Amino acid sequence: MSTPRTLALPSSSLPPLFTLAKQAESDIFNALHYLAAIYCPLSFPFSIELDETKHVVAEPVDSGYTSGNEDDEPAPTPATIRADPYEKSFTERWLTGFLSRAESLDNFTSEESSQRALDQAAYIFESLFANALDEDDQNSPFLRQFSFDTHSTQGEKKHISVQLNDGLAGTNDSDFEDVGLQSWGASIVFSDMLCATPERFSLTDLSLTKHNRIIELGAGTGLVSLVLGKLIPALGITDSKIIATDYHPAVLENLQSNISINYPEDASAVETSCLDWADFSLDAPFDVPASMLFATDVVYAPEHACWLRDCATQLLSEGGVFWLLVTIRPNGKFAGIGDTVEAAFTADERPCGKGGKKLDILERQKLDKRSGVGRGDESHYELFKIGWA
Repeated sequence: MSTPRTLALPSSSLPPLFTLAKQAESDIFNALHYLAAIYCPLSFPFSIELDETKHVVAEPVDSGYTSGNEDDEPAPTPATIRADPYEKSFTERWLTGFLSRAESLDNFTSEESSQRALDQAAYIFESLFANALDEDDQNSPFLRQFSFDTHSTQGEKKHISVQLNDGLAGTNDSDFEDVGLQSWGASIVFSDMLCATPERFSLTDLSLTKHNRIIELGAGTGLVSLVLGKLIPALGITDSKIIATDYHPAVLENLQSNISINYPEDASAVETSCLDWADFSLDAPFDVPASMLFATDVVYAPEHACWLRDCATQLLSEGGVFWLLVTIRPNGKFAGIGDTVEAAFTADERPCGKGGKKLDILERQKLDKRSGVGRGDESHYELFKIGWA
């Protein structure tokens, strides 16, 4: 008969931080999956992701000398560990230490593996402070709630609230392009800016535009589009058309679900459409130029900036504006990505629009990283205002 086994506590099973450099890649991922099984039960199926040889301990065999009336200490479960403030604090400190060391570790077999570990650790860290859903409903998604302050044209204070199905990018080892399943810091920062100063982005002047159409590129979970879908009517504008685009099937499915959550009676308030920057056409709904384009944290490789530029050249109307927020990660595989954006939009060979003009960077602003928002590897953001020149 096999020996009974119980779940070990994070404080007794996670590898000490000073030993991380000596751990195998599989051990690090197993530790992250173990934490995710506890603190993100709706994102990681416990029975599938957890290697029992690493994070379980054998239960002592009853010798027969203990009193039959003595109450046994209940075995730890994910729920009891999650409710333990000491274990949560220990896990928080461990994840903080891991995030600060991860990029300097040589344990990973590839940059993709290193990045995936960072993504997972950051998501688990955020989940420590998120409101979870009913844990008995294992098929329910992880729901995040956002609220941003804004004001109407009459100066009346309002709140823009959005709920999102939020997943964890990088859980599928064979698919590294599912980043849109997760809400990233840039989209949160940008949504807050849109609500705080809508006039800065000319949202208060939308009624003066000819086609009043907005397209978000690489929408992911759709946070920015959903915020715009609620903010613009609050500004007294009722005839705008918002299209949230992406190309990954799972991301688009989740995006449509998020629209339904926020607009249960009118899912057409924000539309979705598949758009691949590297291979797109101007068929409907892209047959009408957009007065505004938005994109946040969508550039992860040098070619992405060029694809994005070429796509925007075809989609943006004359006099339109493209707002692009780039996340700056100074270390690792994404170092220098911000420079590729500037290079793409200033290159002599960049394509011309219908009027013979080219897209150019009109303004560039550095935005500080906000406390508690985004991943540990993010240093700041660069906001680009792009238009015809």
